[in-house]
Amino acid sequence: MFSYRHAFHAGNHADVLKHTALIAVLRHLLQKETALTFIDTHAGAGLYRLDSEFAATSGEAADGVERLWSLEAPAPALSDYLSVIAGFNAKGSHRVYPGSPFIAQRLLREQDRLKLYELHPTDGKTLDANVAQLDAARQVAVLREDGFGCLNRFLPPPSRRALVLCDPSYEIKTDYARVGQFVADALRRFATGCYFVWYPIIPRPEAHDLPRRLRTLSTQAGKPWLHATLTVKAGKTATGLPASGVFVANPPHTLKAALQPMLPQLVEHLGQDHHAAFTLDSGG
Repeated sequence: MFSYRHAFHAGNHADVLKHTALIAVLRHLLQKETALTFIDTHAGAGLYRLDSEFAATSGEAADGVERLWSLEAPAPALSDYLSVIAGFNAKGSHRVYPGSPFIAQRLLREQDRLKLYELHPTDGKTLDANVAQLDAARQVAVLREDGFGCLNRFLPPPSRRALVLCDPSYEIKTDYARVGQFVADALRRFATGCYFVWYPIIPRPEAHDLPRRLRTLSTQAGKPWLHATLTVKAGKTATGLPASGVFVANPPHTLKAALQPMLPQLVEHLGQDHHAAFTLDSGG
């Protein structure tokens, strides 16, 4: 279960979609002064080098974030994303790519808290070391535990405001069912939390069933939802990861408007064949 290493995939098209949407969610939630708890159930190493042997092996960033650095007139949400990523690099350099934990930590305020889960032994040690450099011990907690178990421990938080990011590796197909159950339990335990799920879109029934289940769960709970997908390639010759999606239960009311002008730009600049496309749906 520990074969997946995000260092091979950092900065790819799926990261662009996930992190652009995540930043847009955080920007809205941070408009309120009340403290926010951010929980990342599968945090990874936190920071990645795009000039590392891992990144060079896959070359996925070249078809992801690296296609966007010289983009003219990006949509506001995409411009914000690129600015945040650039902030981790010296001027003119694009060697460092932050994962979700470090993107969140960069945006959050002193009163906010981060709970970062990572079970992978190597990535967990790297995450510990990267977080130690932040000098933010009171704000950030790294837990070497199963992130699916965070509900009983941290929800609801004292401030009654939380954003939970759930994006396991899905290297075993039971992850899809666990994500669905996690969201179901979360909506019962803390119905007003914001739950952000990333998932790969691959030729596996579970991958296509997951967003349908999440939509049903949100609707049954009487909660609004948003679902966005990005396909960069398709067909029999499409290898690797062809598409991914994000599903947000209790999304900010501003999120759909933020993503609408951005997604066509991602299709135009990250698309690898004529099948490139996006979807954006919401309800509740």
